[in-house]
Amino acid sequence: MIENFKILTEFVKDISSETPDVQTYIFVKDTISKYHLDINIASKPLKNKLIEVNTTLKFEDKELNQKKSHFEMTYASIVKIDEKVKNEKELKKILLCDVQNKISSNMQKIFLNMLHDSGYPEVKFDKKIDFNKLYEDGSN
Repeated sequence: MIENFKILTEFVKDISSETPDVQTYIFVKDTISKYHLDINIASKPLKNKLIEVNTTLKFEDKELNQKKSHFEMTYASIVKIDEKVKNEKELKKILLCDVQNKISSNMQKIFLNMLHDSGYPEVKFDKKIDFNKLYEDGSN
């Protein structure tokens, strides 16, 4: 299959790990297994068929706990779209699936390193993110 896009560069645009105090750290250490990973993908057209794709990962506690840590990273990719891509549905699939599948292992490694370096070395993401399934679920 011939790719109809090229990732020119990718980088960490913003990264944040916030644990307000020691009591929160101790509480979160015991409850971090309840945290959920959320993904948000936004794109911004640039010029000359270039698109900035921002993938934001948030790892957060959905419970109404007073003590919680905040972990977030925005990973940016600059993508050049092939001239042959005219269809909006095809472009959407490129940005939400194909680009994400290419950058995901590096992006997840950086995010996990941040979590581990923040004092939570036990955090693992057992399942690989299935961007194709997320796209298909969102399209229906």
